[in-house]
Amino acid sequence: MKILIAPLNWGLGHATRCIPLIRKYIAEKNEVVLAGDGDSLLLLKRTFPTLRIVSLAPLRLTYSRSASQTWAVLRSLPALIRFSVRDHKRLARFLHNEHFDLVISDNRFGLFPPSRRPEGTVFVYLTHQLHIRLPRFWRWLEPLAYRLHRSVYRRFDQLWVPDFAEEDKRLAGFLSSGGERENARYIGPLSRMQPAQQSCSDYHTVAVLSGLEPQRTLFEQQLVKRYEKSGETLLIVRGKVGMPFVRTRHNNITLVPSLPDELLVPILQGAEHIVSRSGYSSVMDFAALNLLGKAELIPTPGQPEQEYLAAYISRRTPSPACAT
Repeated sequence: MKILIAPLNWGLGHATRCIPLIRKYIAEKNEVVLAGDGDSLLLLKRTFPTLRIVSLAPLRLTYSRSASQTWAVLRSLPALIRFSVRDHKRLARFLHNEHFDLVISDNRFGLFPPSRRPEGTVFVYLTHQLHIRLPRFWRWLEPLAYRLHRSVYRRFDQLWVPDFAEEDKRLAGFLSSGGERENARYIGPLSRMQPAQQSCSDYHTVAVLSGLEPQRTLFEQQLVKRYEKSGETLLIVRGKVGMPFVRTRHNNITLVPSLPDELLVPILQGAEHIVSRSGYSSVMDFAALNLLGKAELIPTPGQPEQEYLAAYISRRTPSPACAT
């Protein structure tokens, strides 16, 4: 088969959870083409340097510096709509000249079948958020948000949910529920990480950063302030895939822009404590390594989905490490 895989460029999580799918299709001798924009596409390009790359519509979003992202998201809605329209047009032009058997869109709303649908192509929408979590004040609008999102993924041929089918095992809880009503296919959690045979105990605490600016930078600054006088050795993986590798040390704190999985996994396994945003891709990674019990999951301020996931994982994980 010839397969096009395109993750949304909103942090790195959409790209990282596509990595196990890409590896699977390559192992099965399929032809895989990667599509997208920004840092998420750069991460995939570095992970799979021999695969062909196709550029789609660019998405440039930022969060607010405040504890609420509501207005930042609302201000971004026109840009999101324009982005989806441009994405759809680029895909339609691309598919007019080249055939694919399978198109997988990880939350790129515009990659549904074009009006001149190519024969034999299956279009898949990948998401863990069947239900959209809104801030408490806007919670009454969640049924409308659900219907709007449903109107998006129903344009696709198939809906894939990266979570367990069994309700009591689900990592996303309420967010991924209801897939049975939508004929969704629960494909199981997607993590690029696999346990390493040996662990590295060079650091007491490892912080893995990700997400949109300026909240990523603010989180980094908060961690430096929190640990600079603690005496504990701290490694901060900054989540900056576009930066050259430069290791920076400030007394007990070491900062690196990013690390390949073969180096990061042993460090995570050997650490006493892990700090991370409570994005769903991070939850899946720590679950794959059986490390949720020592992960302190800190949601991006004003990000309802991450606030829900941090609280949900804290309730189901027998550890005091998770925090909201």
